Amino acid sequence: MPRWYSICWSKRIRPVFASKGSWLKGRLQCWPVVVAALAFASGCSNDKSDTASTETRPVLTAATLGEQRMLTRDEYLSASPYSDADAARGERLAAQCRACHTLNAGGATMIGPNLYGFFGQRAGASDDRFAYSQALAEADFIWTPRALDAWLAEPARFLPGNRMSYAGLRDEDDRNDLIAWLLAEVSNDPGE
Repeated sequence: MPRWYSICWSKRIRPVFASKGSWLKGRLQCWPVVVAALAFASGCSNDKSDTASTETRPVLTAATLGEQRMLTRDEYLSASPYSDADAARGERLAAQCRACHTLNAGGATMIGPNLYGFFGQRAGASDDRFAYSQALAEADFIWTPRALDAWLAEPARFLPGNRMSYAGLRDEDDRNDLIAWLLAEVSNDPGE
């Protein structure tokens, strides 16, 4: 028998049954021990189904992007998921980007680099002389909508060691709306 049970039984529960009138008081004094024991026991389950689904899902990172092919702005915007995206909502979501980045041609460097024309560029390379983290400067990928989607989902997981202090945009529809708006507004590709 566990020690907490014997202490609870001998100090709190048994006296309740032995005396009259204090039955509820004895139960209330013992509840923290019982709750702690149940919480501990529930964590000892052998069922790993909850964690297995998140651990085994493939995570797209800078190292696992593979070969990238850059399409034109119009090709991206006419294909799913960006053809179905809500550009007005994407513009509202871009306010999160504007906290650290400028989005217009010739815009200043702020906490982060200017994002105008970054699609199709090698990561960590821009004309604005922004001081990129070593991880981003050494990264070997091109900014495509696919790369940006993975970056926005979890920046620290996509490229460990980067300095972007942003928790991520977890909702896929939010990311699609934002990326579609960015493709239309900050791309220096005139489209075809």
